[in-house]
Amino acid sequence: MSKHAAGATSGGPIYMAQDPETPEEISRRTFMVGAVNVLGGIIGLGLAIPIVGSLLPLGGTGKGEWAPLSADEWKALQDATNKPVKLNFVLKGKDAYLPEQANAEYVWGIKTDPAKFKASRPDLFGPGAATVPYEAINMGFVIFSPICPHLGCRFAWNDVQTKFLCPCHGSTFTFEGEHLAGPADRGLDPLPLQEKSGIAEITWIRYKSTVPDRIVISYQS
Repeated sequence: MSKHAAGATSGGPIYMAQDPETPEEISRRTFMVGAVNVLGGIIGLGLAIPIVGSLLPLGGTGKGEWAPLSADEWKALQDATNKPVKLNFVLKGKDAYLPEQANAEYVWGIKTDPAKFKASRPDLFGPGAATVPYEAINMGFVIFSPICPHLGCRFAWNDVQTKFLCPCHGSTFTFEGEHLAGPADRGLDPLPLQEKSGIAEITWIRYKSTVPDRIVISYQS
């Protein structure tokens, strides 16, 4: 009697040979494992987006930090005539999760007549305009955030067309930041400006995009 038969009759373990997997079965199993991993990643991303979004303060919460302009930048703004000035500065920020960081940033500054500016910006000063919790124009100067209020792209001044142009979706704005064309829901967003002991300072504010109202998302970049 063979050893396998003897084992079977004596109550010992019975070993059954398994057929090797076919290439189709291996491919199917590999596909299923990959699909499960991809699905897990999608679910994780779907959970992460609202969680991260919930950490961003809305509706004006938080406190702005003042960032000083250099003496050269301040002089360039004072000497400006009918062209905006690109003002570079270092933005320092710190929150509860990261150590203090210093990032190079810029804004656009204009020198303008207060009466003309107010007349050209009904979204800031017209009937029913949302209240801005600071002076949009100070000492005859206005500071614009460089972020387009449509979807957050960076716009720039065009000397030929004498307008601010957003390269992403074609929104255009006047010298005073009034919305002329394109999908943006409002004009350019002004930033606070002050002079303290001979030094010009601004507060960096990031506003919610794609809405006509100015809703503060954060006071840092």
